[in-house]
Amino acid sequence: MVSANIRGCLGLGVLCLLFPTTTWANCEEVLPAHEASSTVKRDLAAADLIQLREIGDPDSAVFNGPSPFAVSPDGTRIAYIINRADLATNSYCRALVVSGLTGVRSPDIVDRGGELIKIMDVQRGFYLPSGAARTIVPSWTPDGRRIAYLRRDHGVTQAWVAQADGGGAHAVTRSDVDVEAVAWSKDGTRLLYGTRKGAAAVQAELDREGQSGWLYDRRVSPEISARPLTPATEMLDVSAIDLRTGAAVPADAAEQSAVERAAPADMPVDPEAISDDGRKAHLERSNTSPLTPARLIVTNGDSSRRCDAEACAGGIVSLWWQGASVLILRREGWAKEAMALYRWRPGATPPTALLRTTDVLHGCVMARTELVCTREDSSMPRKVVAIDTANGRMRTIFDPNPEFSGIRLGSVTRLRWRNNLGLEAWGDLVLPPGHKPGEKLPMVVVQYHSDGFLRGGTGDDYPIFLLAQRGIAVLSTERPNFFAAAFPQLKTWYEINAANQKDWGERRSLLSSVLTGVRTAVDRSDIDPARVGITGLSDGASNVAFALINSKAFVAAALSTCCMEPNTTATYGGIAWAEWLRGMGYPPATRDNPDFWRDMSLARNAARIDTPLLLQLADNEFRLALEAFGALHEQNKPVEMYVYPDEFHVKWQPIHRRAVYERNLDWFSFWLQDREDSDGAKIAQYRRWRDMRSGVQPSPEPVPVR
Repeated sequence: MVSANIRGCLGLGVLCLLFPTTTWANCEEVLPAHEASSTVKRDLAAADLIQLREIGDPDSAVFNGPSPFAVSPDGTRIAYIINRADLATNSYCRALVVSGLTGVRSPDIVDRGGELIKIMDVQRGFYLPSGAARTIVPSWTPDGRRIAYLRRDHGVTQAWVAQADGGGAHAVTRSDVDVEAVAWSKDGTRLLYGTRKGAAAVQAELDREGQSGWLYDRRVSPEISARPLTPATEMLDVSAIDLRTGAAVPADAAEQSAVERAAPADMPVDPEAISDDGRKAHLERSNTSPLTPARLIVTNGDSSRRCDAEACAGGIVSLWWQGASVLILRREGWAKEAMALYRWRPGATPPTALLRTTDVLHGCVMARTELVCTREDSSMPRKVVAIDTANGRMRTIFDPNPEFSGIRLGSVTRLRWRNNLGLEAWGDLVLPPGHKPGEKLPMVVVQYHSDGFLRGGTGDDYPIFLLAQRGIAVLSTERPNFFAAAFPQLKTWYEINAANQKDWGERRSLLSSVLTGVRTAVDRSDIDPARVGITGLSDGASNVAFALINSKAFVAAALSTCCMEPNTTATYGGIAWAEWLRGMGYPPATRDNPDFWRDMSLARNAARIDTPLLLQLADNEFRLALEAFGALHEQNKPVEMYVYPDEFHVKWQPIHRRAVYERNLDWFSFWLQDREDSDGAKIAQYRRWRDMRSGVQPSPEPVPVR
């Protein structure tokens, strides 16, 4: 019998002589072993949420990212990456799989292993690590026999090739820097790959500069590192490898373009589709403001047709050609809570609705006469589904998390409201399993998107269903449209951000929305308004700070990032960030402006803030919290801060995510329910928290001087 690795070598020919066989990681549960029984449901555990099998971007509010699915040339199979956290090793199990689109069966694993590949955000012209997982899109050869993809091992991302029948997989590149994108030559004999333009030279130059000291300039973001950041570029160095010989060969202009198209865009772009005969379906705005709804236009040479129907303007996520018709996937309804699929034949009748749902559909790709997508709702993790484009009917191809059919979750009710500006918003009210009407409940607000499966809000730090399991209701909120949307003359995102910041207009709008949502939940259910907590990360964290200063609605709070403050914002954020903020109206660090900071600075308001505040922060961001934490601590306020090593804006390490979950659960149980976990390892934690509640701040013991 020929082993899988030997068969793979036979298929790749001489390539296997160049690169050694790689041992697969021991991740046997990267695919579910069997269907779970739903007859007897068990309680949810933190591990169930942390170790979900993920397909695509875990953030359900991201609608403009790449699809995780690659359709085979004959349209009968899809290839994609499954990602699953492993708490036992504090790492990730990853597998490249192939699913058939007929029948219902588990996908076949064609490669297993590799490290998490994380997104590098682009801010103010530089790359910043975000901690969020990057969606890796495989690429099929024209004959459908092999699949190229990105895999990261030992801290470097390389291009790999796998046999589509499971016959083996091997690294093809040995790049010193990360490979960013892969594609194939037209005949499938050459693997094309791209790295960031001059990436190795840039890092080498920074190393050389460090020998005589890095110049502290706009490249440095000191809350992250003293090492200057790498300038962002969309340009790629493209190379080609002939798989028949293993030789590196020059890439031609067409191959350069193929790799550039495969590379993820640094900024979101509007969808477009090209038909077989060259017609282009794309979006256009009536002016240059990015907040203006984009309308569907079809162009054919010098002629164009505009779709004037409501379904053709605003909220369009994806476009496809099918014959003479355009398929439109769109977010619509109250604050865009629904998704709808339309068919439009240019020059004929208005668009025809094929499907409308409050489920979330992500990553849809065309496969023959069906769309293949992931589908999820508030109580159901993602499944892979196919949508019949003739009638909108959906069928399940693969359920990566069948265990959830055997888990008891709290009930979810969708609430809708308008804030004081009339902007639409909504939220999902989650009540504990088995809640009895009339029993008053504490509640925690989780921000700032509520799309899809309810895990832990934006950033996934506040486990919604685990809070409910502890007897705490949760209001998971969806933010309203920008305050600045009322000013159509704004032409750039910079102008929009400046308008949002002026007189804290966006913060006031968001606080109004949250408070209206809380009142709606109190009116509709058994919520105790005297026991409401609030949480947030990033923009949501700024909302929490603003709420603690400008309202008395919340009796406990937790933050995942912190804070906008007069001094640290302009220093630890670095020169580039300070310049950016001053351009939006923030005062410079050398000019005290108490009126500006009165409604936003926790440090300036520390003496009058009594709300218990828990901070759980990444080590590359915690310095921005020092001013606020120091002021609150100095005022003997109930505040506690934890810093997690090797973490970023979104925490990525499984054991850290478990610790964050557990401490947030304990924090809100303590302050909203007066409950303490009996775990002996938490004795010191509760001693500190009881001292906070009593207002006692332990005095440091004197240390003898030798």
